[in-house]
Amino acid sequence: MEKIPLTRAGFAQLDDELKQLRSVERPAVIAAIAEARAHGDLSENAEYHAAREKQSFVEGRIKELEGLIGRAEVIDPSKLSGPIKFGATVTLVDEDTDEERTYQLVGEAEADLERGLLNLRSPLARALIGKEPGDSVEVTTPGGQKSYEIVTVQYI
Repeated sequence: MEKIPLTRAGFAQLDDELKQLRSVERPAVIAAIAEARAHGDLSENAEYHAAREKQSFVEGRIKELEGLIGRAEVIDPSKLSGPIKFGATVTLVDEDTDEERTYQLVGEAEADLERGLLNLRSPLARALIGKEPGDSVEVTTPGGQKSYEIVTVQYI
């Protein structure tokens, strides 16, 4: 079984979501189904069908999170150093626009580009692996070829 790399923060976030689904969402859906059943004929009961659909989503997400957490390998980036690898916080400068961006390389399960969490399997992250400050990387993106210079690498 393939291990899934996660930071401590990413693991905690998934674990919190799982606890929320089990202790709040699941009981709320069960109550909604019971209430909708009390309204009678289930074949034409939109509330019942909506509640069952939500139950299906909640149960699916619980199973997904249990699988992720069960295969998680929690890595503490603060104990790492050296060239870029999982957990590194990297500051890049776009060589065309001089725009500076900072990303942390994380596992797929916790990636969120808007929060600066870059999926380890993304083209940019794969290009950064093994590089050091001062290096330049070329990345093929959907928008075309991009060049970045690595400014800093930190393990926080």
